[in-house]
Amino acid sequence: MAETAPVVAREARVVGDAARTRFVMDLTGPSAVSVFTLDEPYRVVVDLPEMHFDLAADAGKTGKGLISAFRYGLISAGKSRIVLDATGPVAVDKAFVLPAENDQPARLVVDLVKSTRTAFLDTLRISRDRDRAAAQHELDATPGPAPNDGKLRIVLDPGHGGIDSGAIAKSGMMEKTIVLAFAQTLREKLEANSRYEVLMTRSDDTFIPLRGRVQYARAKHADLFISIHADSFSGSDIRGATVYTLSERASDQMAASIAESENKSDILAGVEVPEDTNEVSDILIDLARRETKNFAVVFARNVIKELKPGVRLFKRAHQQAGFMVLKAPDVPSALVELGYLSNPDDEKLLTSSEWRDKTAVAISRAIDEYFRNRVANMAASEAPNSAVGAP
Repeated sequence: MAETAPVVAREARVVGDAARTRFVMDLTGPSAVSVFTLDEPYRVVVDLPEMHFDLAADAGKTGKGLISAFRYGLISAGKSRIVLDATGPVAVDKAFVLPAENDQPARLVVDLVKSTRTAFLDTLRISRDRDRAAAQHELDATPGPAPNDGKLRIVLDPGHGGIDSGAIAKSGMMEKTIVLAFAQTLREKLEANSRYEVLMTRSDDTFIPLRGRVQYARAKHADLFISIHADSFSGSDIRGATVYTLSERASDQMAASIAESENKSDILAGVEVPEDTNEVSDILIDLARRETKNFAVVFARNVIKELKPGVRLFKRAHQQAGFMVLKAPDVPSALVELGYLSNPDDEKLLTSSEWRDKTAVAISRAIDEYFRNRVANMAASEAPNSAVGAP
């Protein structure tokens, strides 16, 4: 039996005013739909079965009435999501899919009406309970027994994915695509070494919440976690690779701004962001275990040393900031910004297979050196002091 062709979204539009606004998306077929709301900031989240989005490149950049902008994409296997950014508290009056008829395509329709903060919070409590239950199921990654096969486990984390495209170059090239291709190349280089087991937080165009990435690394007992990005920044003159390690105090305003942008990934994808507990804050104040932080800094320096001969570096190549994805207390973690899509020269390099291969080789050398030195230091610290009791 032939498989049913996936539904395709072909056009989206927003009509209405500041009292009542309608979102409409044309579909090639019928679809189920569910809707919930989130605050801080105000959002309406529309979940659908997996579908393809064939919309104009600038679709969703601006809105109208109660909707300031919207995003769309794959949120997890089998599920797509549309996130409507609301200008204030709203209520979902209706959400449904009209069947195709009278030469009109099937249409997703979401009607929003202006609401009050109190009324919004009342409906939010119901949405929050449901969303938390779903998130807990998706992100359940309880660490099991540590493997005993002698392999070193490296988790590669291609940033963004699915509904979260990350930075977008003027050409339309998306960060999520570039970093996934790079992570796959780096994995190939590393897997040539039989000592390594290489895992990836995502291997396709799906969205993974930030805490889910951290939980995955911890559950897999990772010896090293590398998050891979290619950001953008105001001013096209900024370019070059940068390696970030965790600190609650950013190196400078640029590092703080980039960390703040990356930490909004869950918000953009319509995922509720739990508040840090005092226990987590205490762990971070304690430098997420000094040993782990120190290992991360050593690794960052190794990467910079190996990249320097052949890869353009940012003028301050090692930076620190409070990236959520680096907050595993027991896994040395670093975030590698390969370059900046806001810079035309960097964009050319980031999309070059030759540059990708060269850079992946350099980072794999840095990983080799990091583990070689770490194993040697462990062996030295465990060896008996031959000078004690010597004749």
